[in-house]
Amino acid sequence: FCLHISSVWLFFLSLREAEGFKEQGNAFYVKKDYSEAFNYYTKAIDACPKNASYYGNRAATLMMLCRFREALVDSQRAVRLDDCFMKGHLREGKCHLSLGNAMAASRCFQKVLELEPSNSQAQQEHKNATAVLEYERMADFDFEKRDFRKVVYSMDKALGLASTCHRFKILKAECLALLGRYPEAQSVASDILRMDSTNGDALYVRGLCLYYEDCIDKAVQFFVQALRMAPDHEKSRLACRNAKALKAKKEEGNKVFKDSNFEAAYRLYSEALAIDPNNIKTNAKLYCNRGTVGAKLNKPDQAIEDCTSAIKLDDTYIKAYLRRAQCYMDIEQYEEAVRDYEKVYQTEKTKEHKHLLKTAQLELKKSKRKDYYKVLGVGKNATEDEIKKAYRKRALMHHPDRHSAATPEVQKEEEKKFKEMGEAFTVLSDPKKKTRYDCGHDLEDDSNNMGGQ
Repeated sequence: FCLHISSVWLFFLSLREAEGFKEQGNAFYVKKDYSEAFNYYTKAIDACPKNASYYGNRAATLMMLCRFREALVDSQRAVRLDDCFMKGHLREGKCHLSLGNAMAASRCFQKVLELEPSNSQAQQEHKNATAVLEYERMADFDFEKRDFRKVVYSMDKALGLASTCHRFKILKAECLALLGRYPEAQSVASDILRMDSTNGDALYVRGLCLYYEDCIDKAVQFFVQALRMAPDHEKSRLACRNAKALKAKKEEGNKVFKDSNFEAAYRLYSEALAIDPNNIKTNAKLYCNRGTVGAKLNKPDQAIEDCTSAIKLDDTYIKAYLRRAQCYMDIEQYEEAVRDYEKVYQTEKTKEHKHLLKTAQLELKKSKRKDYYKVLGVGKNATEDEIKKAYRKRALMHHPDRHSAATPEVQKEEEKKFKEMGEAFTVLSDPKKKTRYDCGHDLEDDSNNMGGQ
């Protein structure tokens, strides 16, 4: 009997001590000193570990400290001790929701509404949980359709209600990477890794950003680390395989290109382009490389098409503009060449780029007048003798006397050609006039200006 009295007395002493700790915790909680409140609620629990409200109070403090996983554990302990503890069910639901488990959250809020159907807080939180489930459904649907912008939108909305859900953050970061918004994606992944350095999903996203920025060696390191943390991480395994294959194929293509084996280089660059259509930056370089090969193979149209593909992937890629402009020059499409060189010069105002632009503009100007070389049927590097021979040959061919029996229309056309040849020969057979013509000067304006001096 005495022992029983003693046990009861000790119990009341512990309860009184626990209540004191709880009151001190409440005081610190009101002051928003949540760390001290946590310490006193812990003391209350140690003194009386079977009291549901103490766990509920500590859960509330942990939630204010954004330690939702620990708060969830305390909330669950509270409702196990007292299944009718509404605040416990509410806090458990809020923790589940913040962590992104909207289904479990919904069950908790439903339990509160069974206990108190008019509970407005539970009604609102239940709506929030339903909204998060819908955002998840939309995100999954849009991800399958590869509409990554919509996924980012849905995840932003979901994170507004489930702020600490790593799964939502990772999905958003992955889609940002797939949209080419690498700094934003890396920022999200890095924030998660600061809290959890072993998070395989975050390591994968960091690697994905580096991979898409053509830092393949560093990317592989992150993929390998992600697989160490999560050996069944299929996305990391696939990305690691693609990264290694892409690097190997690109390097093999570069090697045979240096050896002047252009057919093999073209094939290898084509195979590299088929590995991963999502790798925009690397693929832009591969298209440009293949365009260079096309130019070496004397296939300018093919080279232009590849450079255009590179520019579509990366409209800041100066090397692709320069390569395409040179191809345009080679096939005498000077307006297109000028357009590309203007783009380059606007971006990088170097002496070299200015010279290239001026040269293209001069060729464009020259292309808009009569081409005397074409009139005589000789190349632009023709010698004086070649010019004379060509003139004599064509003069005989188009001389009016030779076509005296032809129709008036034919006679008129041949006479026109004969005059054009005389005009061409007059210019190209005179060294000074030829030089000025080759430099793009307007010969008529020059003669008028000279006559007026």
